Amino acid sequence: MAGRIRDSDIALVRDRSRIDDVVGDHVSLRGAGGGALKGLCPFHDEKSPSFNVRPSHGTFHCFGCGEGGDVIAFVMKIEHLGFVEAVERLADRAGIQLTYEGGGATVQRDRGTRSRLIEAHRVAAEFYAEQLASPEAMPAREFLAQRGFDEAAARTFGCGFAPAGWDKLTKHLLGRGFELTELIKAQLSKEGRQGPIDRFHRRLLWPIRDMGGEVVGFGARRIFEDDQIQAKYLNTSESVIYKKSQVLFGLDLAKREIAKRRQAVVVEGYTDVMAMHLAGVPTAVASCGTAFGADHMNVLRRLLIDDSVNGEVIFTFDGDAAGQKAALKAFEGEQAFSAQTYIAIAPDGMDPCELRQAKGDVAVRDLVARRTPLFEFAIKTRLKDYDLDSVDGRVEALKTMVPFVAQIKDRAKRDGYATRLAWWVGWEDESAVVRRVRETATGRAPARRAQQPVDPNQGALAVDVDGPTRPDPRDPALWAQREALKAALQLPEMAGPYYDSLPDEAFTHPAYLALHQAIREAGGASSGLSGPAFLDAVSQACRYQAVRSVLTELSVEALRVKADDQYRYVQSVLARLQQILVSGQITEIKSRLRRVSPVEEPDEYRALFGDLIALEDYHKALGQQAVGGL
Repeated sequence: MAGRIRDSDIALVRDRSRIDDVVGDHVSLRGAGGGALKGLCPFHDEKSPSFNVRPSHGTFHCFGCGEGGDVIAFVMKIEHLGFVEAVERLADRAGIQLTYEGGGATVQRDRGTRSRLIEAHRVAAEFYAEQLASPEAMPAREFLAQRGFDEAAARTFGCGFAPAGWDKLTKHLLGRGFELTELIKAQLSKEGRQGPIDRFHRRLLWPIRDMGGEVVGFGARRIFEDDQIQAKYLNTSESVIYKKSQVLFGLDLAKREIAKRRQAVVVEGYTDVMAMHLAGVPTAVASCGTAFGADHMNVLRRLLIDDSVNGEVIFTFDGDAAGQKAALKAFEGEQAFSAQTYIAIAPDGMDPCELRQAKGDVAVRDLVARRTPLFEFAIKTRLKDYDLDSVDGRVEALKTMVPFVAQIKDRAKRDGYATRLAWWVGWEDESAVVRRVRETATGRAPARRAQQPVDPNQGALAVDVDGPTRPDPRDPALWAQREALKAALQLPEMAGPYYDSLPDEAFTHPAYLALHQAIREAGGASSGLSGPAFLDAVSQACRYQAVRSVLTELSVEALRVKADDQYRYVQSVLARLQQILVSGQITEIKSRLRRVSPVEEPDEYRALFGDLIALEDYHKALGQQAVGGL
């Protein structure tokens, strides 16, 4: 078994790893005065920067969610790594050779961990890139060349080729010291009818990298007509290191330009990203195997620092029909993003790659330059459905479009587009249209008293007397939730990060959920506070008097354990609560499995089945931990 990393090496890693450089790979930072830097917190959703970095001290702290620590703590949190893995990641980054005391080779200790899966993907990417030069890969090279991408472009984006044969990559990786369980966990290999096989065969590949530049998955395009899998594109399935809702192809190359230019261009495919970058638009990215969503937007927000004045997110779509559908969907999601959002659609239904081939690099840059504001595009697109030359057509258009414009949450923008709507429709009384939009907006989303922000300086006077009912303390179904809350309030130093990692879904009673959220707002069990100071911070975060009453009750109610065995008890209670949550996830996956055909959708079925096995193993382990301390 490998030993521990030498303390002097850990200190050297901290010293050589500038925290502003490391954080800057994930968050766009700007000066905050006094030698500090600030940006949008990567650990919680926020609109105003409250995440601070002090390079001279080598520390970070978010005044919104309470996360903080040194550069190692940041890497542990952002990459979901253990302490050793985080130190090793930073050591690799800084070119530091680590020494381990009292143990053997690190590769034995690391089997199955995130760093091992990352390393397997790195080796796989090298293997695929070498295969692109093989005679078998000629059609893949021709595909790239026909779209204007030479050998240098292929190298820049890491293009590769998955060869024929069932297990060439698998054998290559096994020969490099990886275990089959690791390759399956990494989604590089899968179980076949006669043994393990590669996940990709006879396809052009693009490596998908995380924001730090590490390969975490692959996108694969169909090249051969006789390919048995008809889908044009295949992507790595979800894994420990690959979450398709949180990665963007090209972001590792584009992130610094996005932060510098305050602009991100969202395209639809891998070749579109390549075409944009080569044409002089180095801020282009694309989602991988899924629609662009809220999580992707949050990634871009951190780079743009949500600059509502100068920041731009430009969506490009293929042609008018697809553009209309995508723009209307983007309209729904844009509300949570303050940056200026635009739409750019190439003429004649071309995508950016086709536009570059047909009209050159200048046309691609002009496409971005001629962007249209998202709201304007969405409104004008829907107005095409009406005969605006007739009175009846204009009336019907207003009936439909007034509620549509009323969805705009920014009041100033809403009034502005209400005025433009009247002008575009040809309605002379602009004030009437603006007034109707305002009335619809107010009636559509009336303010709720319970959702109003609470001024913590007002203490109990700021708490709404309404709120959730008090839970029955004797309800056995809520026992684990109640004990977990008591542990967090009374013994935060023991509950710590384990408690803080519990999601809202773990608390099913509204009062317990509200108290859990208040604990989180107060900094969580890992905030460093305890006793009266912690209880006061939680109390200030409570929005309802009933929840404050539950807080005071649980802060004094005795835990069901002897004082000398509190730590084991707290851990077992939290394990039990986590086990209940996992039970629900297992039920959900079983339900999905019933709806998926193993014949028609074999990859999805295998992926779900693999998730089910992993969750059931985790459920069993949690059960053992829960029983062990009770």
